[in-house]
Amino acid sequence: MSEPATVDTPLKKLVGDKTAKALATHLDLHTAGDLVYHFPRRYDERGEHTDIRSLDVGEQVTVLAQVQRTAVRPMRQRRGNLLEVTVGDGSGGVLTLTFFGNQAWRERELRPGRWGLFAGKVTEFRGKRQLNGPEYVLLGEGGDGEAAVNDEIEEFAGALIPVYPAAAALPTWVIARCVRVVLDTFTPPDDPLPADVRAGRKLVGLGTALKEIHRPSSKEALHRARRRLKWDEAFAVQLTLVQRKHRAADWPARPRPARPGGLLEAFDARLPYELTEGQRDVGVEIAADLAAPHPMHRLLQGEVGSGKTVVALRAMLQVVDAGGQAALLAPTEVLAAQHHRGMLDLLGPLGRAGELGSAEHATRVELVTGSLGAAARRRALGEVASGAAGIVLGTHALLYEGVDFADLGLVVVDEQHRFGVEQRDALRAKADQPPHVLVMTATPIPRTVAMTVYGDLEVSTLSQLPRGRSPIASHVVPAAEKPAYLDRAWRRLREEVNAGHQAYVVCPRIGDGPTSDEEPPPEDDNGRRPPLAVTEVAPLLAEGPLHGLRIGVLHGRLPADEKDAVMRSFAAGDLDVLVATTVIEVGVDVPNATVMIVLDADRFGVSQLHQLRGRVGRGAAAGLCLLVSEAAEGSSARERLDAVASTSDGFKLAELDLEQRREGDVLGATQSGHRSHLRLLSLRRDTELIRDARAEAITLIEDDPELTRNPALAASVAALVDEDRAEYLEKG
Repeated sequence: MSEPATVDTPLKKLVGDKTAKALATHLDLHTAGDLVYHFPRRYDERGEHTDIRSLDVGEQVTVLAQVQRTAVRPMRQRRGNLLEVTVGDGSGGVLTLTFFGNQAWRERELRPGRWGLFAGKVTEFRGKRQLNGPEYVLLGEGGDGEAAVNDEIEEFAGALIPVYPAAAALPTWVIARCVRVVLDTFTPPDDPLPADVRAGRKLVGLGTALKEIHRPSSKEALHRARRRLKWDEAFAVQLTLVQRKHRAADWPARPRPARPGGLLEAFDARLPYELTEGQRDVGVEIAADLAAPHPMHRLLQGEVGSGKTVVALRAMLQVVDAGGQAALLAPTEVLAAQHHRGMLDLLGPLGRAGELGSAEHATRVELVTGSLGAAARRRALGEVASGAAGIVLGTHALLYEGVDFADLGLVVVDEQHRFGVEQRDALRAKADQPPHVLVMTATPIPRTVAMTVYGDLEVSTLSQLPRGRSPIASHVVPAAEKPAYLDRAWRRLREEVNAGHQAYVVCPRIGDGPTSDEEPPPEDDNGRRPPLAVTEVAPLLAEGPLHGLRIGVLHGRLPADEKDAVMRSFAAGDLDVLVATTVIEVGVDVPNATVMIVLDADRFGVSQLHQLRGRVGRGAAAGLCLLVSEAAEGSSARERLDAVASTSDGFKLAELDLEQRREGDVLGATQSGHRSHLRLLSLRRDTELIRDARAEAITLIEDDPELTRNPALAASVAALVDEDRAEYLEKG
């Protein structure tokens, strides 16, 4: 009898050196516990639809399909024959499998009517999707050669067949065989979940869940197993967040209460418009937070143009009134400079202390960016260090050594998703005591994401748009299928310019030269053409469909003064069209711009497209956003664009974005760079479970703040949410 395996047993003791090395190299699986927590991606059932039509070119897939027909023909370029096998999933979708060389045995084996699992990379040839030389295993009836049917596949044939996250060198059925070997001797760890929680929430034991998720005895048993393992993930995250929030309540911070007759009151009196009800309500919440003796840690979210900047400026003025300084961290120099101009305009004499015509109790507003000249930088840093600059705006340059504050009381992070947690935390560390923190985002966050990723932040939402904002119509332009539609898009842009308006043309890449964070690599792994580039598209437009229009170019590699000059020219109406990268994604405000054409729109994410189109329709005239793409109809990329075009509701789009992105990205897996067992939890579909886990976590932490009476649970939480992730969640 084999020696029992535990979570720490090396895989080479269980599956052999060669297979263990492949699992470690290709999937980062080293121990029995790693493999047992490598859960199936999905479960196929013979007769169910795999929906081949939804497969994307370049995707590594495993499909359950039935052989429809085979054909052998001679190869043109070299000796030998080519075997083409057409398989289908019963829903109308078909896929061609191609095998090179004389392989008559495959033709005999892959008979019409046989069902099998086929794994490979999706390619496209003459409009047909195919797998070249795929790995496969046939189900039932036995088989020959490489496709011999393994015992475990026979067992699953006709039942639920687990399909694992795989690699080209490790198809799913090899992983299934390894899991079977491990489970035969695996001794699960003691269940760390408190018995009262398990009973109260009707959760199966951990050992049962780990067995049933790999080899489900029924759909009901699989559902129970997944629910228990999802609960473990949700509970670990919520316990971490609730613990952090509990500890933060004891941190000391300097209260910054509102001061009657101060800058904030004077600012409100000179505002040229009335605050929305939402702005006033959120302002009251923030004012109360700033007056408290522990640090504010608040997330302010709202649609593009909902007035977050004014809310933030009012908070900054309250801190200045209380004798402190406030710093705003912006992701780009364009946005930082725009904030600087906008705040100076709004503040007027209140923001020009020491200048002729300034108000009696004015402050100074300083801009700190990496492109400042030596003399300007020395002057600005002197104002910041002395405390004369009550409001400091800047980019990453604020994080550098040598930028010192007299009394940093509030940190505002604009467009938080554009910064790493370490960058945000570096600015916070420049204060003697923990400063108050206000994080802003124009990317709407679904309630479950806010509860899970920002569970230790208070969340405020601005849902009203200020008066004067116009609707934005969005349409997909299928450039490959209907080139005439693209011609019409350029004519539509000219019509807007002829009517006295302005336009944006957005490209995913800058062009030749070193790449930057704002552009993808020139060519992707699937061999598609390089994304369109600003420096290449602008001259083509000037010579072609936009001939005669005044065209400007804006991207991240331009010198700061040149970027600023281009934006000023566009804002002043001296340019008709701005060809740009995503450098215009946030903060750029030109009310006269009414149309945006996004080229290669499928290369952008949902939230990014929503942000981009928020640059038009900011004035009295309606906005138009045209999403140009060569993505095929029915592909996931095209469906994503259709969804963006169908709604302007940022929260609906955030739900879609969440559904299509890897959950690990949302939970910080890519930021932490460490392996994590957070795999099953869906922030979109498991709202109720996450809410219940949070309620249990609050109850437990109130009774046992450091989990000292629940050591097994503390260890389980540490395994699921390692220290790096915990810090990510805390700083977020």
